[in-house]
Amino acid sequence: MDARIVGWGHTPFGRHEDSLEALIVTAAREAIASAGLEAAQIDGIWLGHFNAGMVRDGFAASLALQADDALRFTPATRLENACASGSAAIHAARNAIRAGEARIALVIGAEKMTGLDTAGVTDALMQAGYAAEEDGQSFPRIFARFAEAYFQANGDQSRALARIAAKNHRNALDNPLAHLRKDLGEEFCATVSDKNPMIAPPLRLSDCSLISDGAAALILVAEDLATEFDHAIGFRAAVHLNDYLPMSRRDLLAFEGPTRAFAQAYARAGITVDDLDFAEVHDCFTIAELLTYEAMGLAPQGRGAEAINSGRVLKGGGLPVNLSGGLKAKGHPVGATGVSMHVLAARQLAGTAGAMQVPDARLGCVFNMGGSAVASYVSILERMGGRA
Repeated sequence: MDARIVGWGHTPFGRHEDSLEALIVTAAREAIASAGLEAAQIDGIWLGHFNAGMVRDGFAASLALQADDALRFTPATRLENACASGSAAIHAARNAIRAGEARIALVIGAEKMTGLDTAGVTDALMQAGYAAEEDGQSFPRIFARFAEAYFQANGDQSRALARIAAKNHRNALDNPLAHLRKDLGEEFCATVSDKNPMIAPPLRLSDCSLISDGAAALILVAEDLATEFDHAIGFRAAVHLNDYLPMSRRDLLAFEGPTRAFAQAYARAGITVDDLDFAEVHDCFTIAELLTYEAMGLAPQGRGAEAINSGRVLKGGGLPVNLSGGLKAKGHPVGATGVSMHVLAARQLAGTAGAMQVPDARLGCVFNMGGSAVASYVSILERMGGRA
């Protein structure tokens, strides 16, 4: 017995005056209404939330109960796996359904980040690194190490990174939920300037994802209930693995955790990358998206730029990547990101993605990553039968 996605909710990403509680409640209510459920039917709640000192709501799981009085006494659990906390919540809820412990699950991902200044957020995110070796290194600096190693092995790829950034900002124009809906253009992204300074060489400001607030939510149900809902999105495969936390123990060029996760997901789903209609991938930095092209099989190792230069990953290309704008332009409220990716993928497969829609999308991929390619979650989602 597997799970199906039958409803979803998603706040706009950006700078919110709303509290973390308000974001959680808004997304939860929207997801419950989207599925056409009564809150009393929900058997359990799973919340993805990183926190790390960004807000004082460290015990946030029960905030979801504020969405409806009928949720009182429903079991609720907070999941944390760095920037993949949202996917951790989805996998936990799916596993509960598969184990027969729940029939209907509410999954929420949420983060409130803009209450701190940039230095405060940077310090909080550093909690996802390996303190014994990486203390004092910001995540831009950590991903700059990936870029440095890649450039040394394969030549300067700054132009390819600029193209990725420009693509995702252009895609965000079609996403009304995105934090930054502005077409920055490739030349702006490729040029170091007062508005686009070097943050951690060779990464510029335009190579870095946004600091955002936001929440997203899903309703999962046991597959035998799926015909009662308008849309049903299934998991053809779902893979989670964790790699060593110390970067010194990993080959940065091989992007080993993500590469292995994609391979396992394709094998379980019985597909290849050529069968996918679209993908939402974890572009916390543009170098991460470039390396993901190789991890998912769009290009051989060292030749990731071919995927963007050929146009394959562009809107209208053979496998468009991050039609939502990605973390780069949609925003990256850490605990919400994995749930957001699944929501937008589900909307693609349901045919309700609006201007982002891929015609007749039937099979999509989500890749959500925690830390410096430490936690890797890959979901292969497919359109299933519902009432529609």
